[in-house]
Order: sequence, then C-alpha cells, then structure tokens
Amino acid sequence: MEERMSVDFSHYSVLLAETVRELAVKPEGIYVDGTLGGGGHALEVCRRLTTGHLYGIDQDDNAIAAACERLAPFKDRVTVIRDNYRNMKAVLREEGVSGADGILLDLGVSSHQFDCGERGFSYRFDAPLDMRMDRRQELTAGEIVNSYSESELYRIIRDYGEERFAKNIAGNIVRKRASKPVETTFELNEIIREAIPAKMRREGHPSRQTFQALRIECNGELEVLESSLDDFIDILKPGGRLCVITFHSLEDRIVKNAFRRNESPCTCPPEFPLCVCGKVSRGTVVTRKPIVAGERELEENGRSRSAKLRVFEKTDKNLESGKIYEPE
Repeated sequence: MEERMSVDFSHYSVLLAETVRELAVKPEGIYVDGTLGGGGHALEVCRRLTTGHLYGIDQDDNAIAAACERLAPFKDRVTVIRDNYRNMKAVLREEGVSGADGILLDLGVSSHQFDCGERGFSYRFDAPLDMRMDRRQELTAGEIVNSYSESELYRIIRDYGEERFAKNIAGNIVRKRASKPVETTFELNEIIREAIPAKMRREGHPSRQTFQALRIECNGELEVLESSLDDFIDILKPGGRLCVITFHSLEDRIVKNAFRRNESPCTCPPEFPLCVCGKVSRGTVVTRKPIVAGERELEENGRSRSAKLRVFEKTDKNLESGKIYEPE
C-alpha cells in the first residue's frame, strides 16, 4: 500500500456495525470496498481478517490518502486503488482476483467533501462550482450550469433533485448566465433563491436539491450505480454478499429494483404454467425492508437519517460448486 501524506479527511461511517454484520466477514475471505472514503468500514473488515484480503477502491485523491494512512496497520491485507467502482471487474482482474466473498458500497458524499469549501459540493461555502469526486475528470458543475441547455438543466434539477421549482431555477440560470458566467456556489445560491417563491424558502435551504442534482450529473452517479450492480453480483462467490448504503430515493430505487430483478428474473407472462425464458435466480434479497440507523447513531450523526442499507446474497443455481467469476 502506497505511503502518502496525512490528509484531514473526515467521514462518519454510517451503519458501520450493521454493514459489517451483514457482510458476515470470514477471516480468510476476499472483500471489496468500492467506495473506500476514509476507510471506516474497511478498517472494521480488516480487523476481522487473518489470511484474507480487502481491496479498497475510491476515485477521490484525498480519500485515497486518508485511507492509506488509516489502514496502514493492516497493509499486509489491504490493497488501495484509485479508480471508479464501475471498473471493479477490471481492477480485480488486474489483481488476479477471481471472486469476492463480500462487496460494500457506501454511496454517501463524505463529510470531507461537503466541509471542504474549495471542492464546491456545499452551498454553505463560497467556492468555484466544481463538485468533481474525481478531480482528474474535465466536467465540472460549473460547466454544466453554464453550457447545458435550459431543457437539460430543467430535466436534471427535476429528476435528480426532485425539485418542484426546477423549471423556474433552470430558466433563471439561463437568464443570469447570458450576462456573465455563473462561477461560484454563492452566485448559484442567489439565482436559486430568486427562482423560489419566498414562502417556500423556509423549507430547508433552497439550494439543497439543486446542488444534489448537479453533483449527481457531474459524477454520473446514477448511471454508474445502475450499470454496476449486475457486475458486482457476477464477482461474488456463491454465498457472497453485496451490501449497499444509499442516501436518497433515486439510489435506493435502483438498488431495490436490481436486487429484485436478480432474485426473480423470470420474464414469462404470469399465465404461463411453467417458466420458458430460462432465467434463473442469482440469489436472495436478505433485507426485505432496508436497515436504517438507530436512535444512538441518529443522535451522533444527523446525516445518517436518510441512510438505507440493502443486502443481496448470491446463491446462483447456474454455477457449479466452486465455479466463480473468472478474470478474462
């Protein structure tokens, strides 16, 4: 594991005990944390390993530095990789890994990303409109705000932010940027504030949903999640578990639907007496209802309030005993 400089990267590990419990960590097992962050979940997994190994993936350079420092005592059983979790198959293939006993995703934005004003994730700090989780990519929130059409902005703010005044906000952005580019978070705050009726501004910060929408678009969060879940189930060994923590309804819906589809994939019409499509269940949804934070955690961290943990266990009947994902 590469040695790096110390970085102030804070992140409360949401549903930590519940997630580690549901992973059912085997001391000799192979585990993957696809959203390593500050390494909180990974640390608890590593503490339970003996001959096993954990692969931690994150696209944020600050997260990588913080995790390397935090996990240094376990460097013989940890490999930290800077990448997007959508590339997990390729990453593990390069490491010679043929299957995992458990995979974890914590889809929350880290406290560091919100609290580091210069990153542009938060409406609380005046900063350039950035919002990139991977600062190697070119697309920023500023480019979205200043180059997307009014209809594109409306769609993003409506769909990803679930903002009822999306049309007003998109229209006001386009009007304001006609005279000068919208460059900072506070400039955007004012544009959003002007677009929302005064009596509605008392329902939380007026920018919250629009900032969420821009962050999701900037990082392709929903597309990456939706395109990756089946791959993660491919990677799991029979009996392996996939644990995903979501923080808003858009993510949770994608995870819930993917888990259900993999548990009950049959596409035959309901009137057919027998299945003829040939699609076989790949596993079981362990959590019929999502696991949520308890009272103590909610007192310690208000951001846990929206967290939901869903768990899928692979029991693919198409697989012969011992036959798992094979690196190409």
